[in-house]
Amino acid sequence: MELFRIKSLAIFLVTISCLTYNSLGVVPHHQDVDSQFLTTHNEARAQVGVQPLKWNTTLAGYARGYAYNMLGDCDMRHSDGPFGENLAEGYGDQFTARDAVNMWVGEKQYYDYYSNSCVGDECHHYTQVVWRDTVYLGCAKLKCLNGWWFVICSYDPPGNYGGQPAY
Repeated sequence: MELFRIKSLAIFLVTISCLTYNSLGVVPHHQDVDSQFLTTHNEARAQVGVQPLKWNTTLAGYARGYAYNMLGDCDMRHSDGPFGENLAEGYGDQFTARDAVNMWVGEKQYYDYYSNSCVGDECHHYTQVVWRDTVYLGCAKLKCLNGWWFVICSYDPPGNYGGQPAY
């Protein structure tokens, strides 16, 4: 009888955690969200004449895995993984993939192409978006327990190598 109660409790806890997890607004892999990430990146890249990025499911899987690790608190910590990486967070039901990428692209005003430098060190998200040698992109977006959205995009090959211009 005791074993039955333990199994029942375990099933109940798994069910509750799944219901709670799904009610958080976790955005599973959706082609329209992936398309927003890719399209917005490629619009910025076209403005400076670099090749468009290609969506990569391995990178997207890496990004999703890392995003799920941030579910508890949306802490803006980089994964320190093998890829280039941009992070963003936003609040509200209308925070989109396009909004996140546009936050990074908004740093363009701080990038001085001629000196290959950032004013106030505030353009490295932008330079990763438009890095000339980057070919592949994979991103993820999820709503954390604190109600904020966590966004991560992974880039391969990575960019932002010192002394090298973005494009």
